[in-house]
Amino acid sequence: MSEGQLDRRAAVAALLRDPGDLLVVTGLGGTTYDAGAAGDRPENFYLWGAMGAAAMVGLGLALARPARRVLVLTGDGEMLMGLGALATIAAQALPNLAVAVLDNGRFGETGAQLSHTARGTDLAAVARGCGWGRACTVAAAGDLEDLRLRLRNEPLFAVVRIAPEEAPRVLPPRDGALLHHRFRAALLGP
Repeated sequence: MSEGQLDRRAAVAALLRDPGDLLVVTGLGGTTYDAGAAGDRPENFYLWGAMGAAAMVGLGLALARPARRVLVLTGDGEMLMGLGALATIAAQALPNLAVAVLDNGRFGETGAQLSHTARGTDLAAVARGCGWGRACTVAAAGDLEDLRLRLRNEPLFAVVRIAPEEAPRVLPPRDGALLHHRFRAALLGP
């Protein structure tokens, strides 16, 4: 599989533009840095050090808050670690949950070794095989706006092919208690 060409930071900024009350769960590393760079907000729940858990946290959140739209934003390494989540989420078929995987074909947090997606694993095909009715791969900047709208309105699994280059880190809050309390306040309201 060839490497993506999309700039990761720009792709995430495009996908998170005008978030409204969208609840965003980010995975370890790059997706957290990029969501923070796009605009830290109480409705972002950053999973520091919980590799493999983002999709299942998103599922739990979507089950608990069916009236709210939930977007899981994670990387290919984390999604590969939690492949079982794809079948569980598909079985639930929740209309308020979407998953976007930023795929650079690398394990970015451990030294940029080639991931399985660089060696032929097609995560969108895996999602379809697990029962996702809608799964796609996006590799062109011109397709990001359409994907942004689909992620806000469909139960969708999307792979976004990004370039392997690293952007400077933007560190959103890392205090677990702070993140928990502000996210809970954003869920429950004033």
